[in-house]
Amino acid sequence: MMIKKIFLMPVLAVILPACAAPLLPGQILPPHPAPVATDVSATTIKNFIDALPRDTVSDSSIRVVEVTGDYRVGLYGVYRPKASPSESNLHQVNTTEIYYMLEGQGTLVTGGEMIDGVRASPSSITIKGTGIKGGVSRHVGPGDVVIIPGYTPHWWSELDDNLSYIVFRTDPDNRIDLH
Repeated sequence: MMIKKIFLMPVLAVILPACAAPLLPGQILPPHPAPVATDVSATTIKNFIDALPRDTVSDSSIRVVEVTGDYRVGLYGVYRPKASPSESNLHQVNTTEIYYMLEGQGTLVTGGEMIDGVRASPSSITIKGTGIKGGVSRHVGPGDVVIIPGYTPHWWSELDDNLSYIVFRTDPDNRIDLH
């Protein structure tokens, strides 16, 4: 019996690791402890957006979480009244914004060149302008999704209605505060 154990231990030590699936190129070991999923209900989102001020553009964080690899993702609720003038924006960061339209319709322009672009404040990462020359113009409404990479000018050139939408902000540089 002892001979079997002595013989089997080195054999198992070689065979068992070989049975594990090898890592693919670019794949890393999973984090420990494993990440936890975050859920935000439709009711929570609706109540949050309904509570935003109605007389100005409101863009506020609902939830920001850390995900695999020390990477952050933020969920924001936005209310944009039709009567509020819109400036073009360019955020000088790697953060991608993903708009998911809930209510209202409007024309969103992305890309192109900022018109009369100026830094929002001396320490700001945002450049604001009076519009965009060139770019891609699209009419969006409920259910539509637009993905805006960092460093991309974007501008609501026309609003048909008041808008409500959520923005997912992916933040590989961890600039967004967790909450």
